Amino acid sequence: MKSKFLFCLLITVLLTTGLAEAQRKMPLVGYLEYGAAIDRDEAFFQALRDLGWIDGQNIAIEYRWAEGKLDRLPALAKELVDLRVHLIVARAATAIQAAKRATTTIPIVMVRAADAVENKLVASLARPGGNVTGMSEDHADLHTKLLELLHETLPRAKRIAVLWNPDSATYTRSFKASQAVAPALGLTIQSLQINHYFEAELRPEKVDGVLEAAAKERANALVVMPAMYQILGPRIAAFATKNRMPVFSALGYAVEKHFGLLAYTYSTNDMSRRAATYVDKILKGAKPADLPVERPRKFELVINLNTAKQIGLTIPPNVLARADKVIR
Repeated sequence: MKSKFLFCLLITVLLTTGLAEAQRKMPLVGYLEYGAAIDRDEAFFQALRDLGWIDGQNIAIEYRWAEGKLDRLPALAKELVDLRVHLIVARAATAIQAAKRATTTIPIVMVRAADAVENKLVASLARPGGNVTGMSEDHADLHTKLLELLHETLPRAKRIAVLWNPDSATYTRSFKASQAVAPALGLTIQSLQINHYFEAELRPEKVDGVLEAAAKERANALVVMPAMYQILGPRIAAFATKNRMPVFSALGYAVEKHFGLLAYTYSTNDMSRRAATYVDKILKGAKPADLPVERPRKFELVINLNTAKQIGLTIPPNVLARADKVIR
């Protein structure tokens, strides 16, 4: 009886040791996200599965969610580095910057990064150098197109308020691009500045005051740059509802979740799927420095007809016909 017990114990130890050894050999991937677990990028993880990488079978993923708190990102990035992950997947510039500051050796894959070169995330698109590669967006071009769509949607509009962060190189370029194209469209740009994302988080009453300036100056519409929407979505929605203000953004869920009227943006699902291919290549031995950064290929026009109805606006048929997604 005793020998049978010892035999079973030995088998258990061997199986446990074998499993632990297999787990140690399994590639460990860190996933760093500004948002919460509810924001999980399913397109990215499905693409990983399609490429043969199954969490818990031949890959292990460590998740770190900042829950919308920018000041948490540096510590979360350090946690992943301390775990000695094989690579870090980071979604959005703030998470990518935190990961880049935490390590110069562990590969970092950008799922979405605004102007990766201008923000010094990579040396160039063709030759990124260092330990960072992945997907990068050009927000200046995006906001130029967004303003053209705004003009088509609101042909009588003259004054457009733009909510942006002048401390961001990306949004400074986007704001200047909007100013450059505005005169040809018969538009005047009103600048609404929140100088630091932390300020938006810690002093929401100041945000309300900045937004109210748009109503005071009788702006015909509000353009909100994506990162501002990620932090201030509910407050912007409350302001827009109160003032019946059409809101335009380069962020799809601004329209889907936060009362926005129209969004022109990159296909985030397409970018996520393509980002997964970088993880696949790096896990198979490729170096980030040898993998060129790619630009978006697919774009989406999203229109919320519920919002249009609430503010008493009719979307021109020529604009509505081009929409990739219509929310009714």
